Amino acid sequence: MSANIAIDKTKTDSEIYEQLIPSIKSLINKEEPLICALANITSVLKDTFDKISWVGFYLAKEEKLFLGPFQGKTACTVIDFGKGVCGYSAAVKKTIIVENVNEFPGHIACDENSLSEIVVPLTENGAVAAVLDIDSHSYSSFSEIDKNYLEILCTFISDNFQFRKGLL
Repeated sequence: MSANIAIDKTKTDSEIYEQLIPSIKSLINKEEPLICALANITSVLKDTFDKISWVGFYLAKEEKLFLGPFQGKTACTVIDFGKGVCGYSAAVKKTIIVENVNEFPGHIACDENSLSEIVVPLTENGAVAAVLDIDSHSYSSFSEIDKNYLEILCTFISDNFQFRKGLL
């Protein structure tokens, strides 16, 4: 299914998310493979927010995160739980906002131009199944507004797909 999502980018981030979340929900078909949903979500987020330089999912397996669907420059393919922002988010099962990645101990720099980041864990039966990773080439790009709406989106994904069944 092809869909055109028209979002007014002149609005505030809250107003954009208020338009975006229902649009993403309507785009997702629960009968299609998970990988289709994740690929379209990364595309929509990257297309909607100019502040996003990279967006993607890392999928968890045996205390490691493996690169999934993404939009942006090539990326790290495997990250251990506890390493970098993604691994730390997976280890503590909490959303992490980093205003300046240069000040985050152990930051993994896949893109040397990345300056800020937000990572949201997705859980399944209490375990981290994936993380949504979003980077920006500007400092302090992400706020509590992003955190709140991205957590809503990630909860929707977790509630509607079974990661442990696989992507296809």
